Amino acid sequence: MTILTGKSITKLCYFVLIAFSTVANAQESKFKQIEFESLDGLKITADLYVAASDKTRPFFVLCHQAGWSRGEYREIAPKLNELGFNCIAIDQRSGKAVNGVANETAARAKSAGKGGEFVDAEQDIIAAVKYAKDNLAQGNLLLWGSSYSAALVLRIAGTHADLVDGALSFAPGEYFTRQGKPKDWIASSVINANCPIFITSAKKENKAWKDIFAVIKAEGKVKFLPKTAGNHGSRALWSKFEDSGAYWSAVKSFLKQFQPVE
Repeated sequence: MTILTGKSITKLCYFVLIAFSTVANAQESKFKQIEFESLDGLKITADLYVAASDKTRPFFVLCHQAGWSRGEYREIAPKLNELGFNCIAIDQRSGKAVNGVANETAARAKSAGKGGEFVDAEQDIIAAVKYAKDNLAQGNLLLWGSSYSAALVLRIAGTHADLVDGALSFAPGEYFTRQGKPKDWIASSVINANCPIFITSAKKENKAWKDIFAVIKAEGKVKFLPKTAGNHGSRALWSKFEDSGAYWSAVKSFLKQFQPVE
């Protein structure tokens, strides 16, 4: 039987801390920063999260909510990797920062005198889908949006139906009337979508997207509302929220149709 002295315990604690630090650093390094051009030539910054080098894996383009950045997905994307999905989390030109991650695309757009409204970000999402199709993904391509980008994801699923195989939309709505768009801009676009679509939000936000959901004709549409108050956008999945598990259960159920067979 080995008896640990105070000095031995100190050494053991030191090595345990090093081990935990190594694991933490490994988790943080699961993504790498990449850049590509938007439709108008503006450089987009994105984080690439790879579950496996096999390009036939299903692939997510992850889009953030208003005022934020690709940092919205620092916790979510690794969990999608665990489910077998490769991902890029992009900085759209409409946003600022979250989780200590600054929106580099928005900063470039401002420096170049380019628009930074919600509608201006549509081209960034389309460019990200096309970039992923050309360079990263040979399998199913799924779009994921949060708040204003959740609405744009639905629109793109309809206007670019040939590029999108599935869409997850966290708190969408007709957010674009102040930017000169019709009050049914999203609903009139998503009618043409032909892929499975998942929509969710905080409980009280249902009225913002119920009419949008109603017009979706595609098979496999799914909606989820929590029994709790819930949260706005993709942050509903952050582990710091007690009801995040219910959201994850709904998401995982929807994603089973796309998951690779291991």
